Amino acid sequence: MPNIGPIQLPDFPLLLAPMEDVSDPPFRAVCKDNGADLMYTEFISSEGLIRDARKAREKLFFYEEERPLAIQIYGGNEESMAESSRITTTANPDFIDINCGCWVKDVAMRGAGAGLLRDLPKMQRIAESVMANTDLPVTLKTRLGWDENSIVIVEVAKIMESIGIKALTVHCRLRSQGNKGEADWSWVKRIKDAGVTIPIILNGNVKSPEDVKFAFDTYEPDAVMIGQGARQNQWIFKQPKEFLATGKYTEPPIDEKIDVCIQHLKLNCEAKGETYGVLEIRKFYAGYLKGLPNISKFRMELMSIKEMEPVIEKLIEIRDHYLQLVD
Repeated sequence: MPNIGPIQLPDFPLLLAPMEDVSDPPFRAVCKDNGADLMYTEFISSEGLIRDARKAREKLFFYEEERPLAIQIYGGNEESMAESSRITTTANPDFIDINCGCWVKDVAMRGAGAGLLRDLPKMQRIAESVMANTDLPVTLKTRLGWDENSIVIVEVAKIMESIGIKALTVHCRLRSQGNKGEADWSWVKRIKDAGVTIPIILNGNVKSPEDVKFAFDTYEPDAVMIGQGARQNQWIFKQPKEFLATGKYTEPPIDEKIDVCIQHLKLNCEAKGETYGVLEIRKFYAGYLKGLPNISKFRMELMSIKEMEPVIEKLIEIRDHYLQLVD
């Protein structure tokens, strides 16, 4: 069983990835209830934190029930990252994660996120500045390299282990790929074969229980982190555990899907207000209603509703309609 500092994880741990505009407290609560072993906040700008920007400060919030949980921060300035480490520590997460993998142009081209893959000494200094300003464990998430001509992940892993980083998450794509194309999971095994002993977490293009089992069986990561796969299937944490234990897994019944969707909606409205909460839940309907025959009409109706109670009524109507088809 892998450890991240004092945090003991179970065998074959499954982690919810930090995703901008997705991994907020309501979504994390749903994933926690459905089997996620460890979760990360959305990434938070160090510059936003030190300016006391409202959006950055709001992202520090989490429910106690979410633990164990990491707050992820990013930036390209050592002093700003040091100060944001101090601020983040006051929120009392279980550990702090440093984002060195964001591929988005506005982040990477300014020397933060995956931009640090082009300057490993600076990546090291930033990691050290974060570690020096907190008593919490510090981890780091990055990619294989900037492009196919500069794959530096084994070197990064050795550097991070040498300075005391407690775990390394590897999004097994290049910065140049963004979130498209195949992820080369074989690099996780290569890092381990190079003698790195800190936990290595595999991430990138994990979409199914079969993917999870193949990753653990073939590349021996200490944990698997799931991002977009969780957005489309909130049971992606529960199903692989069933699959690993028994060789099979079940799809959730329609009433369970609708119950969880309603729970998610209520948490969203509680956290963000009714108008924004209803608007934000729309991007999750496709996942909750996936696989239902002729669902497009119902989904279009849901997309037009702007208040919580009518959404709940429509979801119950959908549930009852499909339960009748089963009967």
